[in-house]
Amino acid sequence: MTGFAVVTGGSSGIGRGLVLAFAAAGYRVAFSHFEAADAAGTVLAEVEAAGGAAVALSCDAGDGAAVEQFFDEACAFAGAAPDVLVNNAGIQTWAPLLELSEAAWNRVIRTNLTGTFLNTQAAARRMKDQGIAGAIVNIGSGCNKLAFPRLVDYTASKGGIEQFTKVAAVELGPDGIRVNCVAPGAVVTERTLAEAPDYEESWGRITPLRRAGTPDDIAAAVLFLASKQAGFITGQTIWVDGGLFSQPQWPYPV
Repeated sequence: MTGFAVVTGGSSGIGRGLVLAFAAAGYRVAFSHFEAADAAGTVLAEVEAAGGAAVALSCDAGDGAAVEQFFDEACAFAGAAPDVLVNNAGIQTWAPLLELSEAAWNRVIRTNLTGTFLNTQAAARRMKDQGIAGAIVNIGSGCNKLAFPRLVDYTASKGGIEQFTKVAAVELGPDGIRVNCVAPGAVVTERTLAEAPDYEESWGRITPLRRAGTPDDIAAAVLFLASKQAGFITGQTIWVDGGLFSQPQWPYPV
């Protein structure tokens, strides 16, 4: 086995791709899900059918006690602290700023931003206690950089994750723990296709590489950041977006 990786929100979409990629690379994988036991079971079966080793555990990413229990159970499964943590768990609402409820705002910030803090803290403490020079990768978004209308809570959470990544990298660096952020562009998943059936075509048309991304594209970047080849990279945001968010608002054809 290559090592032990923990992925939050691993039951679908990008998270599912991350779990499968780490397992295929030889990692033991523990992943969390929240009220998605059937989907998590399907991912677990895929890992095991391919000869991998994984465990799926229910956990509310924004609940400190639940996160601690999740890591206790995950580390018991692996017999060690994680070598890698990927903070992927995230939710979003779709509402204008002036119509967004306080409850919706709190729910998104709690899951996305507080969840990243709590899982990072739990993983890094265990890495430090066992002398593991681990890697933590936080999943950001294009809205790390740009304003996404009708997604103010999600945008605020992802912008916070980017700054959290930098501070965590500075503080955990002396312990040999690297912290980076991967910011996906438009990625085709079950959720994005359900929200917009023409998602792939619409976003591919305005992406410089002329296609939308896939979970495999994101997993490849995360695996690199988890590897020894990225051993001197920390505090960075890697844009995996086909160039989408590198371009300005431009009124003329490209």
